Amino acid sequence: MTAPVRFPRFFVTNPSPCPYLPGKSERKVFTELSGPHTDELNDALGRIGFRRSQNVAYRPSCMDCKACVSVRVLTDEFRPSATQRKLIRRNQDLIVEACEPWATEEQFSLLQNYLSQRHPGGGMTEMDEMDYSDMVEQSPVKSFLIE
Repeated sequence: MTAPVRFPRFFVTNPSPCPYLPGKSERKVFTELSGPHTDELNDALGRIGFRRSQNVAYRPSCMDCKACVSVRVLTDEFRPSATQRKLIRRNQDLIVEACEPWATEEQFSLLQNYLSQRHPGGGMTEMDEMDYSDMVEQSPVKSFLIE
C-alpha cells in the first residue's frame, strides 16, 4: 500500500512595502518544502512561478499589481542575443564551476554587497555569516552553487 499524497498547505503574508516599486505593497503566497517528495514539489511549484528561499517556496500575490513576473529559461532552447554573445566573448577568461553547497566568506561578502546595493533595508540585510551558511548548506532540495 502506498502512503497517501499530502498536499501542501499554502499561506499568504500580510501586505508590506514593496521592495521594488515605491508606493506599492507586496504580498506573497508561500508553503513549506518538507516531506519525502520535496524535490518534486519544488519542481512543480517552480513551473508555476514559485521561487525558493531555504525551506519555503513563495511567489508574489499582490492585490493591485502584477509587475513581478517569474521567468524560467528553457536552457535547451535559449539563444543568446547579440549583446549577450558580446558579453560571453568579453568574459571568456572566467571559469564557471558547479560546486557543492558550501558557504564561503567570499560568497557572503558578495551577498552583503548585492543586498546593500539592491535591497537596502530589506530583511536579508540583517543576515549574519551563520545565517548565510544555513541558507546555503541546509537545503530541503538537491542544490548546488555556481561559482
